Amino acid sequence: MTTTTDTAAETARALGATSDGRGVDWQRVLHRESFLELDALARAQVLLDDGSARVLCGPFERLESPWLEPQDVTPQSDDGVVIARGTIDGTAVLVVSIEQDFQGGGIGEVSGAKIAQALRLAAADGRTGTPVPAVLLLETGGVRLQEGNLGLNAVAEICSALLELRPLAPVVGVVAGSVGSFGGVSIATGLCTHVIVTPEARIGLNGAAVIEQEAGAEEFDSTDRRLIWAVDGGEQRRLTGLADTLVADDADELRDAVRRAISAKTASPGSYRSERLDVLEARLATLDPADPPEPSQLREMWGDTYDVPSTGKTPRRRGSGSEPHSDAAHSSMQPSERGRRWITALADGTTPRPVIGSVLRADTDGIVYLAVVPDPDNPFYRARQGQVGLTECAALARAMREITAQDEGATERRAIVAVVDLPSQAYGRIEEMAGLHQAIATAIDATEAARVAGHPLVTLVVGQALSGGFLTHGLQASQILALDDPGVQIHAMHKQAAAHITMRTVEQLDELAKTIPPLSYDVRDWATLGFCDGLLEVDDAESPTDRDITNVAQAISDAIARARSGPTDLSNRLDSQGAEKNRKASRAVRDTLARQWNEH
Repeated sequence: MTTTTDTAAETARALGATSDGRGVDWQRVLHRESFLELDALARAQVLLDDGSARVLCGPFERLESPWLEPQDVTPQSDDGVVIARGTIDGTAVLVVSIEQDFQGGGIGEVSGAKIAQALRLAAADGRTGTPVPAVLLLETGGVRLQEGNLGLNAVAEICSALLELRPLAPVVGVVAGSVGSFGGVSIATGLCTHVIVTPEARIGLNGAAVIEQEAGAEEFDSTDRRLIWAVDGGEQRRLTGLADTLVADDADELRDAVRRAISAKTASPGSYRSERLDVLEARLATLDPADPPEPSQLREMWGDTYDVPSTGKTPRRRGSGSEPHSDAAHSSMQPSERGRRWITALADGTTPRPVIGSVLRADTDGIVYLAVVPDPDNPFYRARQGQVGLTECAALARAMREITAQDEGATERRAIVAVVDLPSQAYGRIEEMAGLHQAIATAIDATEAARVAGHPLVTLVVGQALSGGFLTHGLQASQILALDDPGVQIHAMHKQAAAHITMRTVEQLDELAKTIPPLSYDVRDWATLGFCDGLLEVDDAESPTDRDITNVAQAISDAIARARSGPTDLSNRLDSQGAEKNRKASRAVRDTLARQWNEH
């Protein structure tokens, strides 16, 4: 039973009258300057030393999204992202501030390019001996669905650029408002050096409404605000070690927290949250999805630092009947066997072996293939149709780390090929409780490390490649190939869900997609966007023929050769023929930021 004392304490927390275990201080609430009520520019300015803010690629450059107006959406002249250089306590910094009031902070082509290119410029300064810490104000619902595939790619490029900068200067993530940090951008939050939150903040990959739409209200009731904040609220994230500092909604407190995070400099290699695969695996071992803990129990089980918990392993039940409520495993997604068939076909006589039940690995001469496949007995029941869930992220990260370590010192590192048929990420309550965004960040970190170490990373899309699933497994590759087949779909979200969120019908989306390539679900349109390195004709995408296998294996071999001679980052995606045609705005952002970076 909730008591009056409980209610008062909860109210105090909600209003920021308590933080990090301090006593209730209502005077602080009465006299504070709210950070949440500021717009993106004002948030950036309030963190910087007085008079030091200099906005780059600002509204007068008129670098608007070219994709919104054709959809009857009014673009914004800075595309909802402020890039500012300035100083904090005299230290030169970069501040990236997302405007939550424009398209819910959704990341599209221009806004994504601004963030990624600014982080890359900061990294370039760091390599010449001038560290430039970055502060990311992450108030966003994730990828802007009106720009689907360009937004999804932008998240991949942001994550790569963030990891490029992180060893050179601290990257501080700030999530302050109730919009929170969701979707693909929440993965970037999981990559930051230091994460600051308020009690009002939320961090998660999937919002409650999206989970309810896919899995039902019994899985996650989106009208239960107490439950929502209990799962992914700022206080919960701080007290389970998925954020580092909890502060009140107070501009002065936030500024002080940012100052401290920047002054702490970079962390030692291997200590970043997204590098602590041991912690992720140990935490997951404490969970039995058939009997999930309450969100509040995680605080005691895991503690408030991101370290290996003292709680021991919990036996897991597998298969049908091991779910916590009836119809829990229901999904609109149908399991597909394309991934299993193609990895078997390409394994050159080797039988793929399970890393876990839902992740297959095949080692051939000089190539390691990895695929996520359906596992009807998966104890994490929301991942049984081949979705990327918590344990799939850990298994992929483990494989990447092991391959990278084994090849250290080798004359030529093995190629790693992601065979992709992914219906999406897992939509479930326990996934959000445990921090699916952090698990994906761990997989992406390991993938980036493999690419930077010199492993040619090639992706072969043979079926669906959707949303967080593709971000986790495939979109970070140096080379991306896809079968030219109607069954191949690459996008930020399933069409029905995208229609619901953009308040259009599926028919309207299909009509718009005829002239707006990033909105299209047709792989041939996706291939025009600048990050497709080969659209492969096959006789039978579902069950490959001998000729299909020979041709695709040759295409993979060619892609490996190109990856070995190409850059180890994702910069070449902006120099492709497709990018010259369909990413003109991104290229303009890159050139404008480079020109303005050191102007005074």
